[in-house]
Amino acid sequence: MTSPASSPVPARRTLRGDRNFGLLTAAAIITSLGTSGALIAAAFAVLESGGDAGDVGLVAAARTAPLVLFLLIGGAVADRIPRHRVMVAANALNCASQAVFAWLVLTGSAELWHMMVLTALCGTGQAFFGPASEGMLMSSVDGEHAARAFALFRMAMHGAAIGGAALGGAMIAAMDPGWVLAVDAGAFAVAGLLRAFLDVSHIPGRAAGGGLLSDLRDGWREVAGRPWLWAIVLQFSVVVAVVGAAEAVYGPLVARDQLGGARPWGLALAAFGVGTLGGALLMMRWRPRRLLLAGTLCVFPLALPSAGLAIPLPVTGLCAVMFVTGVAIEVFGVSWMTALHQEIPEEKLSRVSAYDWFGSVAMVPLATAAAGPVESLVGRSEALWGCAALIVLVTAGVLLVPDVRNLTRRGTVKGIGTPDAAPESADAESPVGRLG
Repeated sequence: MTSPASSPVPARRTLRGDRNFGLLTAAAIITSLGTSGALIAAAFAVLESGGDAGDVGLVAAARTAPLVLFLLIGGAVADRIPRHRVMVAANALNCASQAVFAWLVLTGSAELWHMMVLTALCGTGQAFFGPASEGMLMSSVDGEHAARAFALFRMAMHGAAIGGAALGGAMIAAMDPGWVLAVDAGAFAVAGLLRAFLDVSHIPGRAAGGGLLSDLRDGWREVAGRPWLWAIVLQFSVVVAVVGAAEAVYGPLVARDQLGGARPWGLALAAFGVGTLGGALLMMRWRPRRLLLAGTLCVFPLALPSAGLAIPLPVTGLCAVMFVTGVAIEVFGVSWMTALHQEIPEEKLSRVSAYDWFGSVAMVPLATAAAGPVESLVGRSEALWGCAALIVLVTAGVLLVPDVRNLTRRGTVKGIGTPDAAPESADAESPVGRLG
């Protein structure tokens, strides 16, 4: 199903030679290198300070709780003022909070409440950064090049995550986790400097209108009027929550107790990064006509890491599972971004992105905070099997929505939501028929 735009949108600049795309990609590589290791470092900083599974879950929940509180506001703000300014301010906040976190860990003075407050500040920065970043990326490429641009961007970002996760695990095994957090703070500083040079002159200025609440209502109408959009957002509210609990809480604990420590878990996360790289390469060639059907079918493999940790698989088996999951999620991710780019008006991209993110993270704080108590109640293995089962059930459910099965790619998008040529054939530019 397609929905016409509410207003004409100027043609977007092409990917070739696009300065914004280059800056966005370079900055994403830098932050991905730092953040991939920092997420592991935060969990092991809690454990090394004497914390348990419940404490790891509380710190993880503290990072995501501000996303729930501030994402919608962040999306509205990013559609009202220049998006690059929002991105730079968010990077500055992340840099400062991670620098303080690193200093406290390195000096041995970090307490649980310190870590919760500082990770909450990181989450606040992400709440404003995420919608602005997605809106900026989507407005920087034209319809003809959109799918390949998103695949290339995600390939670069996840390629950096391969090195970041492996390096982070190795650094934590060899030295204090605080050094990994310090590297992350420096990465945010450099990335913020790059994003300060983004050009927003091609984005039309917002006409005078209602206030923040009016913008939020307008964004909600965009979401509520598209069954494919709200159905998948609801699906990922469950999927992201259980994956977050499995990978942020149970993963480090399984690694510590049964796999030998931080390094094997870092290798598994790196294998996931390699899979996303392979998935992005696939998506630069494969162009499925039914975007969301192809993407949703590739959500089922997200149940595999939870199952692998429940067994638990040996390190090689876990790495293989994470690789397959990385390929699958990249198929969904590129297809999802392409669908949003095709269907949503440019001036509403950040608001719609904020509702997307909000739905995806709304249940994460509850899931991560409950991970420890659930483990105590039913056992770690049983909790992980439950995570896998939930992913399969909600993904099967979303396939019942006709628009998810039937939304098709248009040949060239000349303006957001404006159909032009007839849809591509199923096998256009693809060996088999061409995929958050």
